[in-house]
Amino acid sequence: MTTAPTATAPATEQAPPAVVAEDVRRSFDGRAVLAGIDLEIAPGEFVALLGRSGSGKSTLLRAMAGLDAGYEGSLRVPGKRSVVFQEHRLLPWKRVIDNVTLGLRDPARGHRALAEVGLGDHARAWPITLSGGEAQRAALARALVREPELLLLDEPFGALDALTRIRMHALLRDLCERYRPAVFLVTHDVDEAVLLADRVLVLSTDGRLALDRRVDLPTPRHRADPGFAELRADLLTELGVHE
Repeated sequence: MTTAPTATAPATEQAPPAVVAEDVRRSFDGRAVLAGIDLEIAPGEFVALLGRSGSGKSTLLRAMAGLDAGYEGSLRVPGKRSVVFQEHRLLPWKRVIDNVTLGLRDPARGHRALAEVGLGDHARAWPITLSGGEAQRAALARALVREPELLLLDEPFGALDALTRIRMHALLRDLCERYRPAVFLVTHDVDEAVLLADRVLVLSTDGRLALDRRVDLPTPRHRADPGFAELRADLLTELGVHE
């Protein structure tokens, strides 16, 4: 009797990176801001970038967003990407739903996105009537309604009060788990980076990545966790801050 060969499961191939930066450089007026950035971000991975003011954090994000083509080196990013800035940048002459669905043909998607960020009853409101936190939630809905493969966040919570920022952190975590984009967050807030990210990078003042640390802490994360405090101290030290 002939025995049939045993079927073997095909090897699982690892998905290619969502972002690949190789030797990315950018100068302004002869001053090097990015001096050879090498970076990979996996699909669904949340990466936070810390650095002092003027170190080039937003410069790297703008290059990823396609808003600055003056860099040198190689930068490969998904075609489907969205940006949320520190300012909500809602068009004041359009109602909230029209801001969220700008350029889209399916308003129902916009209503679903607003409901997800808790603004379902603000669809017909004017942006001027929104609080700062509500406006940023609308901006987040506008970014995610396009189902991006890469979500770029340029200090989106920097202008919010502490309580609103905590709520936005929880909302962002929930939405990222639901949509699973690769996320690149630029922030000055070390606690924010440790609370949200899978990896935290530190950009030095000479335009290089000085630190790349994986955040191996259970979620949801708490500041009282000894591991949180230890990582926070290491990041502050790398940034030149000693408590």
